Amino acid sequence: MVRSRVTRVVAAVGAVALGAAGVVALGGGSASAAKGTYTWSDGNDGLTRTISEVNPTIGDTITVWTTIQRNGGVVEYVQAAKDAHPACWKYVPGSAQVNGNAKGLDSSAPGDANNMGWQRVTGSWPIYPNINPRSMWFTMQYTIGADCPTGVPMKGSFFYSGTLGDGNENNVGPAVTVQAPAAQDTTTALQAPGTATTGQAVNLTATVSPAAAGGTMQFKDNGTNIGSPVAVANGSATLSQTFNSAGAHSITAVYSGGAGYNGSTSAASTVTVSDPAPVDQDTTTSLQVPGTATTGQAVNLTATVSPAAAEGTVQFKDNGANIGSPVTVVNGTATLSHTFNSAAAHSITAVYSGATGYNGSTSAASTVTVTDPAPVNKDTTTTLQAPATATTGQAVNLTATVAPAPNGGTVQFKDNGTNIGSPVAVSGGTATLSQTFNTAAAHSITAVFSGSEGFDGSTSAASAITVTDPTPTEQDTTTTVEVPATATSGQSVDLIATVSPATAGGTVQFKDGGTNIGGPVTIVNGKATLSYIFTTSGARNITAVYSGGDGYGGSTSGQQTVTVSAVGGDGDGGTGGTGGGGSLKNIFGS
Repeated sequence: MVRSRVTRVVAAVGAVALGAAGVVALGGGSASAAKGTYTWSDGNDGLTRTISEVNPTIGDTITVWTTIQRNGGVVEYVQAAKDAHPACWKYVPGSAQVNGNAKGLDSSAPGDANNMGWQRVTGSWPIYPNINPRSMWFTMQYTIGADCPTGVPMKGSFFYSGTLGDGNENNVGPAVTVQAPAAQDTTTALQAPGTATTGQAVNLTATVSPAAAGGTMQFKDNGTNIGSPVAVANGSATLSQTFNSAGAHSITAVYSGGAGYNGSTSAASTVTVSDPAPVDQDTTTSLQVPGTATTGQAVNLTATVSPAAAEGTVQFKDNGANIGSPVTVVNGTATLSHTFNSAAAHSITAVYSGATGYNGSTSAASTVTVTDPAPVNKDTTTTLQAPATATTGQAVNLTATVAPAPNGGTVQFKDNGTNIGSPVAVSGGTATLSQTFNTAAAHSITAVFSGSEGFDGSTSAASAITVTDPTPTEQDTTTTVEVPATATSGQSVDLIATVSPATAGGTVQFKDGGTNIGGPVTIVNGKATLSYIFTTSGARNITAVYSGGDGYGGSTSGQQTVTVSAVGGDGDGGTGGTGGGGSLKNIFGS
């Protein structure tokens, strides 16, 4: 049965009497810890639930102490106690105690976002109503997890059972409110150069400590923002700053602060900025030329001067000697159209003259390989003569004819684009390859003339050759037939054909005077047997026709005669018995 609850009283947070046993167990906490107590009655039991710190921060460990005091009635044995708590409170393993003694858990559940976690101990602990201390207590410890919300009151529950029934208290206090951690102070240091030049960028670097602090850094010049806020990464933020005015610049770095961190401002650093002394600016010259050229044909030689604002001229040189006149630089480039007159390797350079405010410069050398123009070759045509069909394993001739007939060169024959054989020398305008095909298929043959001095190469149109395997040679066979000399109409007899060689497969068709009797019979070990019933009397001329098989030719036996008697007919042996049967001689064929 469940006990009746009489009263519930919430004690104020702070210095609340914990009971003689509770005070001893909760000692060791900070003097400034905000303890909280919640009390209630359950029949003759008075319960007090105390939490060592009701305003903890993430990572703190709190102690939950529940005392059961017996105020009347008979002795009660407490047999189980379960402390329930928000799921973000993490139970400290081994922290469970009963009456100050360590007690292993009977069962436990961590809980989740929708359900509380709990720890349960079991045993048998007496509480006497008239013998001090008239109470017992249960202790659990929990660490406040990082997933606990801050600023939100949280409560637990306590359940116990014993010899007098169960006691349950849901949503039991005192309430615990997790506090947001106090922001940490920071320091900001600034590194800046002592001097700078107008128009030239310098780095201003601020370092925040602790380095884990996030946020942004705003740099200031004489108290005025310069640039946009710079994100702090790994405790550092750097601004690339170009000063536009000469003079003393007082630079500071102001850290914005971040999650859990207070802002801070660096000490001022003075940067003395001066205008640059006037000097001629250096230049670079690069050269673009073709890798090859032909004598008598013009090519472009182009020089690029950087900075593009530089004026002046460029003199192109071939192996150190001037070629052409100086070319004016326009928008950073100068181009010379030049015709080489000698076949050789020419080392070209471009020399920029320099101009007001700009120094001269010379490009790296580039090589142009100049050759005389090649003589014009004659066009050729190649035709192919090939048989339309061929047999695997048997050579055929493939002949290519090149016109006009060249002086030399070779022809490479191809089968479906793949070379067959070695290149064949052209003689008298023709080249012939003796080719043996190994696969039965359609083969697309072409002939490719390599070209030779004074003659361009050419490729024939494709010719199709259908290649087949040779027809297999079949082995001759002989067929004989065995039949009984006589038979009686309506009675079955065996007709036996023997085919030699005995390995021949296939079927045998038995015939009566050229007319098929029965269906084809499969040959087994050289023999085929037909069990047949003649339906009419008279002489029957029987032959056996072998169909032929894989590797074996067909054959036909000689003719054998079966004399068929009618049932009950006359015979050489006299009259049959009852029913008009034939003579014994006709029946047994002797």
